[in-house]
Amino acid sequence: MATSSSEQILVVDDDPTSRRLLVRTLTAAGFTCREAQNGIDALEHVHNELPSLLLLDFDMPGIDGAEVLKRLRADKDSAIAQLPAIMLTGHGGEESEVLCLEAGADDFVTKPINQAVLQARIETQLRLLSMRSQLQQQNDELEAWRKNLERDLAAARLTQQSLIPQKAPALEGWEVAAVYRPVIQVGGDIYGWLRMADGRTLFWIADATGHGASAALLTTLAKLLFHHGSVEHNLPADIMCAVNKDFRSIFGARSFMTAMCVAVDPVSGRVSVVGAGHPPLLVSRGDGRTEAIPSSAPPLGLIDATEFLETNVELAPGDTFLLYTDGLYGGENAQSTRLTPDGLARMLQPPTLHPQALLTRLLDQTLSTNGDKPLPDDIAAVAVKRCA
Repeated sequence: MATSSSEQILVVDDDPTSRRLLVRTLTAAGFTCREAQNGIDALEHVHNELPSLLLLDFDMPGIDGAEVLKRLRADKDSAIAQLPAIMLTGHGGEESEVLCLEAGADDFVTKPINQAVLQARIETQLRLLSMRSQLQQQNDELEAWRKNLERDLAAARLTQQSLIPQKAPALEGWEVAAVYRPVIQVGGDIYGWLRMADGRTLFWIADATGHGASAALLTTLAKLLFHHGSVEHNLPADIMCAVNKDFRSIFGARSFMTAMCVAVDPVSGRVSVVGAGHPPLLVSRGDGRTEAIPSSAPPLGLIDATEFLETNVELAPGDTFLLYTDGLYGGENAQSTRLTPDGLARMLQPPTLHPQALLTRLLDQTLSTNGDKPLPDDIAAVAVKRCA
């Protein structure tokens, strides 16, 4: 690849007197110059040491100025192909101007050469070259930043995937399915399940503020806090209170997340529900009825002294409950509107659907409401059914 010299002009003219006069004039104006006596000589100079600008005579024997530029513009080295060039021509008129520009010249000066005009046009081209160099440097820095961001997001995605359960828990007499669709590689939604000390299984879900890596970090924290809370407490309300307290101790009131947890007794079918600013838990009954259990507290992280109230319900064989984030409501376009909790509740029927089939149906509906647009929000959902 050719090397570059700062503010150096290569003067190409087959007439030695004209060439030396140009060099003397430009040197007096503060430019550094080199000379080439013909087209072949000019090509060799450019490939050996790249100048900042080419001052090229149009009419030369052998390879004329147009042919020199044609070869340079076709060079595989982008620095050579984009080398600024001012054509010198003894032909006046529009036809000569067009010939110079068609040959690939950035500008032209007609002979006899006006020193002030030539210097102004050289300075203009050097200014443009400097601006292009700065823009290229900024583009290179931006590309490096993009690649680093992609690497960071890829690492965050692997980390988050390791936190999200890949297999449903083994609960005799129960069927469990889950789905997760982030807007980008990582998202602010997370769910999980864990065994409580009294034998119940705690299903939980959380939706952190924002998207991307920062939200993913909050979901990592959420999993740690829920697991820590379940070790020290045996009631869903106490677990939620502990998570809220720890969350606020870390962030104050600068961040928050909605959450809901459901403690399931797999033997009796009794469940205890606690929500914090989260969309309502939906319960589909085997007889075709649906119920919505709303959150009883504000989002986690907003208020220090928050009272978390439990709602207890009985799930009979054939009943299903749905934990989800508000991304499941989908987007809104000209053909359809966002889903609502009531709309989702109606889609839980018929009650014979397996949880996985139910989630597939809900996800398809969400994607259809959004049309061809990207998802407006992360999607996470857990469906749990008591077998008939």
